[in-house]
Amino acid sequence: MTEEPQERKVRQLDARSLRGLAHPLRMQLLDALRHHGPATASQLGARLGESSGATSYHLRQLAAHGFIEDAPESGKGRERWWRAVDQGIVFDADEFKSAGPELRGMAEMYLHEIANTHARELSTWLSTRERWSEEWSRAADMSNATFRLTPELSDELVQKMHALIEDYRVRALGKDTPGSEQVRIHTHLFPVETD
Repeated sequence: MTEEPQERKVRQLDARSLRGLAHPLRMQLLDALRHHGPATASQLGARLGESSGATSYHLRQLAAHGFIEDAPESGKGRERWWRAVDQGIVFDADEFKSAGPELRGMAEMYLHEIANTHARELSTWLSTRERWSEEWSRAADMSNATFRLTPELSDELVQKMHALIEDYRVRALGKDTPGSEQVRIHTHLFPVETD
């Protein structure tokens, strides 16, 4: 039996929420809660190689900005459990165009950390792919393409890629489906300089 897909809750990043998220450890903590489910500061510290004191502090900051919330049903006893509030973030660069230098710097740091995360995840896949079945090795993709488009056609392509990904997210299989695994998809489209 497959699980019914839930509507995906995403959050628009604004100036206030960017201030609460623009820190590499906070971004890693939020990703860990989104990908692995509720956890304690100690569990997250062990997963990320950080002290529970550091993870506790940054978890409280994420909670203060509404990215995470208590998950008391996940644990027993005195340990505080946390869960992600939403499943994704929408970053609109136009939101920060007229911002001051501090906020623009935070936006740049946020984007660079996203790029670093993508690189780490891809590198992890490459170094662990021999642990996966042949079927999964054949089903994975690492490709690129270069051609000429206008900004309008680029935007159209991005929208169509996102719509296709959303279609597959809605069709996602439940944990009990044999052979199904959680997958990660990165998309990047950007202009490159030519001589």
